[in-house]
Amino acid sequence: MVPPKRYLPDEPFPPYAYVPGKQPHPASAPRDALLVSRDAKALRSGARDQPPPPREFLHGLDLFNHGYYWEAHEAWENLWHEAGRRGPTADALKGLIALAAAGVKAREGNAAGVKHHAERAAALFTKVRDECGGSARPIELSLPALIAHAEALAREPIVDETPTIEGRCVFPFRLTLESG
Repeated sequence: MVPPKRYLPDEPFPPYAYVPGKQPHPASAPRDALLVSRDAKALRSGARDQPPPPREFLHGLDLFNHGYYWEAHEAWENLWHEAGRRGPTADALKGLIALAAAGVKAREGNAAGVKHHAERAAALFTKVRDECGGSARPIELSLPALIAHAEALAREPIVDETPTIEGRCVFPFRLTLESG
């Protein structure tokens, strides 16, 4: 199987994909080992409904696509806070956070948790699609594809408790930018 495309190939991955209760919590790791926060200032400057800062957002995509679901959740949560936690960009990021949380639940073997977070992600992505009416793109991802992925996970939750040190994808889909 061909590994997913890396958006930031020079950005290192954490030493392991954290799963609560299965690995040591990465709290002792330097914050910038998981996040790239230098680009978050753009959202603080008042551009709350513009696309998220590229590096941090792209790093979250790389983390998610390589099975680092908790770490992707953390990267996007930082952006969600920077986006003001309201509005289409914040809701789209919150949907990504919920999708990443579904990945953590999949790693825990918690099908009900996968279903719950996938349903929440689908609802948030649908809300963003309906509010924007196709006229705005709060994130550079396909909302119809995100909705379809989340709805599929809600219908048939995927779990995989295989122990892993490095990130390894659990979900059969990858998040890709619409432009690439």
